[in-house]
Amino acid sequence: MHPLCAVGLVFAGCCSNVIFLELLVRKHPGCGNIVTFAQFLFIAVEGFLFEARLGTKRPAIPIRYYATMVTMFFTVSVVNNYALNLNIAMPLHMIFRSGSLIANMILGIIILKKRYSMFKYTSIALVSVGIFICTSMSAKQVTSQSSLSDGFQAFTWWLLGIGALTFALLTSARMGIFQETLYKQFGKHSKEALFYNHALPLPGFIFLASDIYSHAVLFNKSESYQVPVVGVTVPVMWFYLLMNVATQYVCIRGVFTLTTECTSLTVTLVVTLRKFVSLIFSILYFQNPFTLWHWLGTSFVFIGTLMYTEVWNSLGTTKSQPWKEDKKN
Repeated sequence: MHPLCAVGLVFAGCCSNVIFLELLVRKHPGCGNIVTFAQFLFIAVEGFLFEARLGTKRPAIPIRYYATMVTMFFTVSVVNNYALNLNIAMPLHMIFRSGSLIANMILGIIILKKRYSMFKYTSIALVSVGIFICTSMSAKQVTSQSSLSDGFQAFTWWLLGIGALTFALLTSARMGIFQETLYKQFGKHSKEALFYNHALPLPGFIFLASDIYSHAVLFNKSESYQVPVVGVTVPVMWFYLLMNVATQYVCIRGVFTLTTECTSLTVTLVVTLRKFVSLIFSILYFQNPFTLWHWLGTSFVFIGTLMYTEVWNSLGTTKSQPWKEDKKN
């Protein structure tokens, strides 16, 4: 696949995925478990057919290592979705998850004993300040939108949501470090990891079965919606869920293709820009409250992310190479 097609898949899939997720959680904020289950089931079935080849292909990485990775991956996915039920607005959710660089750096220093340049420390500080500004402004909105007693309760749930996002962020960073060590030992097997990360956790959803069933009943009771082109009438929440799962798959496939066709810098830039576009669309289309302070914090987060990838240095090197070639000739 041409890299431009992969970039198109990332923007089309990931941005539209955020739209359908927000449509789901605005109607039923606690529907994260059924959304996660549907995504995991779809990707697991697709992987079983085309990657595992109906179970006939042996994994390159032993299953016992996947068990550890899957435990962390399942926990991160469920906690991130459940945070939306704790007074966490979608824009803050997206901004907070952009702080993965901070978690990766902290755990990299503690676990891998890594050391970074002052430029990278500065970029992480910028991301931290940006997240702090957005978080504090969101906290003020939560308390100001309710009465004194209700405001305290809403703020308590909001704090729990921030705690959940922080826990998921650190767990995700730890999973990334664990995955990095596995790839160094056994080689990169991204499609295999994608399949096992989604297939092995499926039995864990048994513990969430009652919540998934209750939301399935609520989805059945939603207003009818006639699907364009096909002409079939279905409950609108099931249509949103179907589109969320489909766009999630398109998003993941686009990112996977980018990692095989482009440099890690290009992948980081595309994903960062995609997050920014999703955030802007969420603010404008869904009219989520966003003050000038939020915009300032958001700019800090994305500028800090670009600084961390040293994109300007890389672009400067790329531009200087043709000039050097001309001079040689």
